[in-house]
Amino acid sequence: MSQPIFSADNPYRAPEADFTVADLEARGVVPERLERLLSRAGQEVEQELLGAVQVALAKDGVVVCLRSFGQAVSTSLFSIFSATKAITSALVWQLLERGDLKLEDPVVRFIPEFGTNGKEAVTVLHLLTHTAGFPLAPFRPLDWDDRERRLGRFAQWRLTWPPGSQFEYHPTATMWVLAELIERVGGADFRDQLRQRVLDPLGLPRFYVGRVPASETGILDCEAVGEPLTGEDYARLGMPEPPAGEVTDEVILNFNRPEVRAVGVPGGGGVCGAGELALFYQALLPGGTAETIVDPALLKQARTVHSGELRDPLFRKLANRGLGLVVAGDRERTFRGFGKSCSEVTFGHNGAGGQLAWADPTTGLSLAYLTSGHDRNPVRQASRGVAISSLAADCTRPL
Repeated sequence: MSQPIFSADNPYRAPEADFTVADLEARGVVPERLERLLSRAGQEVEQELLGAVQVALAKDGVVVCLRSFGQAVSTSLFSIFSATKAITSALVWQLLERGDLKLEDPVVRFIPEFGTNGKEAVTVLHLLTHTAGFPLAPFRPLDWDDRERRLGRFAQWRLTWPPGSQFEYHPTATMWVLAELIERVGGADFRDQLRQRVLDPLGLPRFYVGRVPASETGILDCEAVGEPLTGEDYARLGMPEPPAGEVTDEVILNFNRPEVRAVGVPGGGGVCGAGELALFYQALLPGGTAETIVDPALLKQARTVHSGELRDPLFRKLANRGLGLVVAGDRERTFRGFGKSCSEVTFGHNGAGGQLAWADPTTGLSLAYLTSGHDRNPVRQASRGVAISSLAADCTRPL
């Protein structure tokens, strides 16, 4: 097994101490372009919209730049919300590699309690690609550790549409089911499996999904910022108004509660710094250290689109879903949360409130941008993400 990309013997560059110009240029990173990225990353803090931001750019298995703004310091940790989905999915990839799961397996084969109200047709692939048909199925995080309530929720859920017939983002529902699958097939608590089979082997000790040590004092509380857009605002912008969804101020602020963080919500409860998240994506690149825990062929499969021609219901753009990941794809990649200059094979998974996380196999770059401020204005939030991702992707391009 190769050496972890983050360990006592092989740490990433000291926080806030960027590589020298010579170091950057030797790795193909253009310092002037990097400065533009950092300037843009701190813009909302300067404008007093966001209280804390941290950004990391990684290449060749190391973080070449880690910068904190506002209330954040080098050791700060953030709730990463749906960026957690890729981390939890890594355990599913391992089960697929071992043959313990198959993409076409019906969920009821492993969780009989789930097989009610037409859900018998839901497969593992449906869960991973948000095509399962129950996008807004309710589940309270604190119900997870009560087994009777957990299984009762699964049994209560009803389909909105037939599995596999449509794509609609499932903010948390499918990941609860995947966590149950991981526990039944893997034979242990999914949070323990993540630590033992993913996070520790990749050398990421300060990346948490549940059970944050009492000694960890670096977590920044989430806050809602900005004003939401009105129906008139959307009409003026010529955009469809998004339907009311699961991600509300109340849900976001709920992650400030230690007991909710301890649950390790599999679709949104991860806690880490930008450096840890950027390094996780370095590991998923071809030749990365994740190949020591998941076969390269399976990693390639995870980075491949499995959602076919299915489109999102709001903008009618191709969903481009891999196995727990989003693939940038064609020139409409910005609708999927990527920068204009990210390549079509860039993959990742962003998080609510503006968290960004991706890796580009064509350049070897990975980016993580984290903030404690959940912007209520989704248009501004999306525009910021496209700008930062575009500048990050350009960091290896010649002037």
